[in-house]
Amino acid sequence: MGYGERSDLTEIIYITKRKIKAFSHSLFYYACRVFPIDRHKIVMWTFEGGGGYGCSPKYVAEEILKRNHAGKTSYKIIWLLNDMNKEFPLEIKKVKNTLWNRAYHLSTAGTWISNTRTFYGTKKRKKQYYIQTWHSTIWIKPIGKYRGKKFPKMAYLASVADSKLIDYVLSGSKWCEYMYRDGLIYDGEIVRTGTPRCDVLFNEVQEKRRYFRKEYDIPSEAMILIYAPTFRGGSQSKCRSVNTDEATIEFERLISSLEKRFGGRWYIFLRLHPQLAAKMEKLKVRQKSDRLIDVSQRPDMNEIIAASDVFLTDYSSAIYEAAMMGLPGFIYADDLEEYIADRGELVFDMYQLPFPVAVNNNELMDNVLNFDSHDYQCKVDAFMKEVGIFEDGRASERVVDLIEGTGII
Repeated sequence: MGYGERSDLTEIIYITKRKIKAFSHSLFYYACRVFPIDRHKIVMWTFEGGGGYGCSPKYVAEEILKRNHAGKTSYKIIWLLNDMNKEFPLEIKKVKNTLWNRAYHLSTAGTWISNTRTFYGTKKRKKQYYIQTWHSTIWIKPIGKYRGKKFPKMAYLASVADSKLIDYVLSGSKWCEYMYRDGLIYDGEIVRTGTPRCDVLFNEVQEKRRYFRKEYDIPSEAMILIYAPTFRGGSQSKCRSVNTDEATIEFERLISSLEKRFGGRWYIFLRLHPQLAAKMEKLKVRQKSDRLIDVSQRPDMNEIIAASDVFLTDYSSAIYEAAMMGLPGFIYADDLEEYIADRGELVFDMYQLPFPVAVNNNELMDNVLNFDSHDYQCKVDAFMKEVGIFEDGRASERVVDLIEGTGII
């Protein structure tokens, strides 16, 4: 049911229930207004509480902790979590993502920082600031109004409610500044900080390459392909679900093709979207191999990208971030028609992107074996120029400057 279409009775009932629930939740926020706002308190979360210490909020937190340690700031960071077993720096206070905890901590914090929407029914007080980092740079799959008739009315209502709370949306490209208006249904301030989660791709590549090879006990000279299929389902219509179908890639054949084209000894890191990883321990694969390593439970994909040599996905926008640091990127979309039917038309014609596209294993292997590095880099450079990328590895610094009120430049 699209956001502009007339809802059927079932949809109307569902939306009514959500609105009633949101109203009841809002009362908790109003009750917590008896407590004062602490300007030095910052609340963060990722993927509606289902993520861990990752994405852009992580890198903003790292910059805050760095300044705290240097005595320049004295911020307290609260992180809302569905799973309290996730690992965090000791200086960050983990808080169970319950209604009362959300209401209390969000009502008493000076700043909120998230990579996904707030929880429907959330209320913000005057002189509080909400910074939305979002969880992608340039998109492949559509979001917001770009989903057209595939954008559920409930998702539209939740998006509008959230966007009214936002004070700043971060941008790393001219393309985002234009697309966020309808994508996030947002008419507020967009700031050119860059994308904090991209900072690691500029500043910590060699460190992350050494760390991940040691962490997973693979040779220091090993080559890594990260396979990161994107989120499925989860639209806010009558129910929320995710797709956990098994991967159909012939991984042993892919490893052989990589070694033939690029040389060296290759390993494949399997990395599910955080909202999928939270629902399953391992990605199902048809082939088992000692060179397939499941890293889905790691909360931060960009540090894995920084350690990798090739990026493979279906529709994840992270492929653009891999391309920023010069990695070959490949698209394997064996369910392209079904995905478009469910999600809506893609933002780009996939075959006009710089990345070789395959819809089956034979095409994927051909794309790897026939990969032309020079042609690929020329296409990537032209694309990045067209969308106006301005990432430089200093986004987190600018965001904390923004929090401190010293400006973003």
